[in-house]
Amino acid sequence: MSSEQARMFRDDVLNIVGQIPPGRVTTYGTIAAWAGWPSHSRMVGRTLRYTPGAELLPCHRVVNKEGRTAPGWSGQRLLLEAEGVTFRANGRVDMQRHLWEPENVGS
Repeated sequence: MSSEQARMFRDDVLNIVGQIPPGRVTTYGTIAAWAGWPSHSRMVGRTLRYTPGAELLPCHRVVNKEGRTAPGWSGQRLLLEAEGVTFRANGRVDMQRHLWEPENVGS
């Protein structure tokens, strides 16, 4: 990935995360795919962690494909629960109920 592609990826990731509605979640892998780099889910996480200003976005609405919250971020679950996101007995987000997949990102 060139530096220009990396900038575009970052911008796409931030745009997508900004669109996730309250009470819904999506996954790192889904965001990577929507941004055009389906094998770069870890890079989505790094983008959200290290981009200045990303903390102003609803990053708490991004979980892994199994519905697990980010390790080391105990407040993520509290933020999601405050929006009405429910969790299964195993501690994972109820993905069938809360997964967000828009038809047209960026439109």
